Amino acid sequence: MQAHTVVWLNEAQHYLGAPSVGERVAAAVHSLLTDPLREPVLVLGTLWSEYANQYAAMPEAGQPDPHSRVRELLAGRILTIPDAFDQQALCMAADLAQGGDRLLADALTRAGTDGRVTQDLAGSPELLRRYAHSSPASKAVLEAAMDARRLGMSLHLPQAWLIDAATDYLSDQDYHQLTEDWAEQVFTDLSRPVHGKQAPLHRVAARPKRLPPGSEARDPVLVPDTGSTFRLADYLEQHGRTTRRVKCPPASFWHAAHQHLRNADDLYNLAEAAKQRYRLQWAHHLRDQAANAGSTRALVDLAREREAAEDHDGARVLYRQAAEAGDTGALLYLARERETTGDYAGAEALYQQAIDAGSTDAMVQLMRMREAAGDSDGAEALAQRAANDGSAKGLVYLALMRERAGDHSVAVALAERAVQAGSTRALGDLAGERETAGDYAGAEALYQQAIDAGSTDAMVQLMRMREAAGDSDGAEALAQRAANDG
Repeated sequence: MQAHTVVWLNEAQHYLGAPSVGERVAAAVHSLLTDPLREPVLVLGTLWSEYANQYAAMPEAGQPDPHSRVRELLAGRILTIPDAFDQQALCMAADLAQGGDRLLADALTRAGTDGRVTQDLAGSPELLRRYAHSSPASKAVLEAAMDARRLGMSLHLPQAWLIDAATDYLSDQDYHQLTEDWAEQVFTDLSRPVHGKQAPLHRVAARPKRLPPGSEARDPVLVPDTGSTFRLADYLEQHGRTTRRVKCPPASFWHAAHQHLRNADDLYNLAEAAKQRYRLQWAHHLRDQAANAGSTRALVDLAREREAAEDHDGARVLYRQAAEAGDTGALLYLARERETTGDYAGAEALYQQAIDAGSTDAMVQLMRMREAAGDSDGAEALAQRAANDGSAKGLVYLALMRERAGDHSVAVALAERAVQAGSTRALGDLAGERETAGDYAGAEALYQQAIDAGSTDAMVQLMRMREAAGDSDGAEALAQRAANDG
């Protein structure tokens, strides 16, 4: 890609949140943005706020971190767009409308008061009206599609799945009134576009593959027909995430998934959704299908179940299957197992394999192993490599190493870079090092800096330190501040 290129990622969650490749996409975008041979490059994307919050959230202790590279990529780079035009923007829109923009003029007749011009141009009000006034069968299909998307199914929903999934969304009376051609009528109705050229549910055409002459298949070759697929309108998807967030899909939803779905990520995501909703039998069957379809996450989950049952040999087999498929969590497990048995060369090879697959956790583990083995230079070189890649964890580790070496100013600078890269604990960890070394004034200053950066852990640690020093009033004042902040 050349300099002065603009990359547009519409609905960026489809790229950054993809289970199999999201972290690699984030790493590739970061590399693109930081490559001096390609600059300047502009990457723009749209992202619903709920996804931004999901990617920014730190995992609980001991849990995998599926969005570490995405979080680092987005840190400090998110601009919040208002839901509605302000008065100045409405005036500018009115000027454009008077200048001949008929679509904008038409939208302003409906949205000129509340300012929701963008939504109107996208057909949102009409989409909602179509949903609200749909026939029972059409509404059932739309609600099945909404639930599918909010529970993690991919964009393109198989028609056969939609038909079977929708049946239990209907009341008994509506179900018994279905005609033989009800499904055909529903998809014809929902495929009709509204004025913004959006349809509630539109068919997705399979693009033909183009193979070179002499290939085994003819040129061009159509993708094998696995049945029609449909995509739910983005606005209805978001509407469903809000209005149906506490609803659990009926039995037909899970049954249709078990019968029709073959996509490993879809099966795994629905297995997790079923588990969270205590549909445990469906969760079990869907996870098994996901593993058989090639989901490394399902294999890792099954391996953990074997571990919990103390079937370590069975767990190891499943971890190896997942590792062979490139799952970094499985590689980490096998690496730690090798390290525990003293096979440090084997452990390092597996850590390196996970690092090559984009795992920052593996990089941190290998740093730790090298440092424990007395290879400080090797550990620092790895930390520097991680820091150069923009890894918050690498920056934190490097900051702690510089702190222990007595290079305090560099340590603080690295910790501040880690905060900018998305770490909420960098300054707090550095403060802990100073506290351990007896530098309480330096520790307090860093804890305060971490608190100002939004770290609640730092606030708790500073309360503890003040209380241990006999400063009950100071600890209580900090506790009151924390309570006031919620």
